[in-house]
Amino acid sequence: MLSIVIPTLNEEKYLPLLLESIKEQDFLDYEIIIADAGSKDSTLQIAKKYNCEITTGGLPAKGRNEGAKVAKGDFLFFLDADTILPDNFLAKWLEEFGLRKLDIASFCFDTQDKKKGFQMMIDFYNEIAILLEETRPFSIIGVLVKKEVFEKLKGYDETIKLSEDTDLGRRAIKFAQFGILRAGKIFISDRRFVKDGWMTTTTKYILSELHTLFIGPIKSDIFNYKFDHYDDKK
Repeated sequence: MLSIVIPTLNEEKYLPLLLESIKEQDFLDYEIIIADAGSKDSTLQIAKKYNCEITTGGLPAKGRNEGAKVAKGDFLFFLDADTILPDNFLAKWLEEFGLRKLDIASFCFDTQDKKKGFQMMIDFYNEIAILLEETRPFSIIGVLVKKEVFEKLKGYDETIKLSEDTDLGRRAIKFAQFGILRAGKIFISDRRFVKDGWMTTTTKYILSELHTLFIGPIKSDIFNYKFDHYDDKK
């Protein structure tokens, strides 16, 4: 079984799109776990409508860890709420995951709105992620990992304030096989860039990668990461 773990906080706008895209997949041997950090909108009602299991979450790292604790599957798929899966995605990338004998993997991305600037940024990221998959892996937005590997890693490091997902992949390559799956691309949202500003967000990600490279994991609030300010009502 595949356990899909989605951390949420006020995701009534995006979560139905993701859950509907999962529902329409050809692959059916999965469960969906919503790790919620205290949503005040209709997020939990939407999750119940789609028969998701609901557990208490927190910041993304904690939410993913809490979701993993109740997961029944041998494979864990951690996924951000503002994403959409293309048709037949689950079956194709599970097949690739097995054929390449991977233990943990992340994905290439695409966008449905086709904004030129955002598309160029995504294409550049995809090229870099593939180029560095064996030496300095990027595991963001979507991560597929064997449950036994996740448990050996002791999950996400909840003391890290930013890029805790990438940290998971980079710790994993010390003993596990990591890869970027090519079989399909996850559709992602540009909401963080729109809300915080393109230059601000891009600069933040570049500086966070440099911090991780030369100093280590980000365990302070120097980048002022927020999990709950992308609700359009705010």
